[in-house]
Amino acid sequence: MKMLRACSPAKLNLFLHVTGRREDGYHTLQTLFQLLNWGDDMTFERKDSPGVELSGDTDDLPAAENLILRAAQALGQTDKGARIHVRKRIPRGGGLGGGSSNAATTLIALNRLWALNLDQTQLMAIGTPLGADVGVFLMGQSAWAEGVGDTLSPMTLPKRWYLIAQPQCEVSTAKIFSHPELTRHTAPITVQAFFSGTTRNDLQGVATALYPEIQQAREWLLSHGAHALMTGSGACVFAAFETEGEARQIAAEAPGNLPVVVAEGVDRRPEMLELD
Repeated sequence: MKMLRACSPAKLNLFLHVTGRREDGYHTLQTLFQLLNWGDDMTFERKDSPGVELSGDTDDLPAAENLILRAAQALGQTDKGARIHVRKRIPRGGGLGGGSSNAATTLIALNRLWALNLDQTQLMAIGTPLGADVGVFLMGQSAWAEGVGDTLSPMTLPKRWYLIAQPQCEVSTAKIFSHPELTRHTAPITVQAFFSGTTRNDLQGVATALYPEIQQAREWLLSHGAHALMTGSGACVFAAFETEGEARQIAAEAPGNLPVVVAEGVDRRPEMLELD
């Protein structure tokens, strides 16, 4: 095997509660991660000379901030080499987990490409320090999450199609979590309570106050009778539908200044393809 092609999937938070704040400053959460069959395209090619070459839509990030390069470096294989190409679809600062997904996809792909034979526990230990959401992408399954997002329980979710609106703003997660008006003491709920109740995102109120574009996108979805919710710390908002047709019908009416995408929820991340 010389090359791997992968979909680095996006995720949605079907709800997000902030349940507390630890002494180290990290917030404790409850959330339900829904993986999507849509995301960034990534290819990984083994090369004979050491070092990792990254091309494509790398968002012009310095190497120290680029999670793809940081993930590759975290494997500690200085004698091995690879070429990585990425085509970005997931917007930065959108709450869809693009950077974390890219990091996890890189760890999984290079583990296979370089025949390192690291198991999931070992990959988790390497990947979790890179970002709070890296773990769910490494596990590769939709999951109920608690703690700081690192206590994961795999979930099988009802089949849904999602219309995701992408407001043209990049949200600062740090700004949201440090805001004095953020709700920080929501009582934990059970899985059963989630499925029988109305969902919410505790970060949404602060985010929409700081970034009016998010509220405008929500109002557009609400005007079509959809239950619109922000994912993660924003900026993207989404609505769930029973069928692809319903989602695409509303997507066709999106304002010209509001990019939208329709994607199917999946319980497992798409399989990587091995190329000769």
